[in-house]
Amino acid sequence: MKAPLYVFSGLPGTGKTVLSQRLASRLKAVHLRIDTVEQALRDLCGIVVEGEGYGLAYRVAADNLRLGVSVVADSCNPIELTRTEWETVARDTQARCVNIEVICSDPLEHRRRVESRKPSVPGLVLPTWEAVLRREYRPWTRERIVIDTARRMENECFEELFSKLNSLPA
Repeated sequence: MKAPLYVFSGLPGTGKTVLSQRLASRLKAVHLRIDTVEQALRDLCGIVVEGEGYGLAYRVAADNLRLGVSVVADSCNPIELTRTEWETVARDTQARCVNIEVICSDPLEHRRRVESRKPSVPGLVLPTWEAVLRREYRPWTRERIVIDTARRMENECFEELFSKLNSLPA
């Protein structure tokens, strides 16, 4: 069986980075975080980043999948274009694509998280709550695992995710 591509999606502050990092650690998989890629492009190339971070991440993911190494991708992944591109990476490398959407259904908790978190990527400016509310994020039209992190501990959310991953058909 080819190594899978796990694609985490969701608005900032929902908990996708925490869950994606835990999954990558558990699986000994490559963790690709779009925030890290995009900030590196800003720092090293001095460019205003639009789609370049995703484009670079798709290529790095494909390289690792071709080697048989699982990849955990962590990004907002807000529109059909990016969602389709991740699936194209999986198809082109004959890997299975597993879409995972992380949500926080409690707006007050979500806001608290957004307003209290600290950047873990040097130089990254985190979005304000107002920016999160204005951010384009289209509803999903394809199959995915949904994890709601509202009013739940990290371990509980991760165990739910891992259980859902283990129950996927082979």
